[in-house]
Amino acid sequence: MVNRIVVGAHYGLRDWVLQRLTAVLMVVYVAVFFLQVLTGPPLDFATWRMIFTPQWMKYATLLFLFSLYLHAWIGVRDIVMDYIKHAGVRLGLYTVFVAALLVYAAWSVRILWGI
Repeated sequence: MVNRIVVGAHYGLRDWVLQRLTAVLMVVYVAVFFLQVLTGPPLDFATWRMIFTPQWMKYATLLFLFSLYLHAWIGVRDIVMDYIKHAGVRLGLYTVFVAALLVYAAWSVRILWGI
């Protein structure tokens, strides 16, 4: 008899597709961002501030960051699932990673709308 302890395991196509989708979103954002930086005036504080002033750029950056956090969560969760066998340690690590990613997400919003 197999005694399987489930602590957040999600196997399958959905996570694979979600991680690829977040990767594509991040690549598109990076391309748009670098195009904007390369075609704009020389970089200084005022230019950086000007880049992130429009609402569409704030939302695009926020989408990029949330995609990054989701991408990281899927990757970290898969690594922890594969290599940490003790259920208590695994659940503790999940809690730490989720808390850190939520703090990063809140901090990102605060930074972007503080500009």
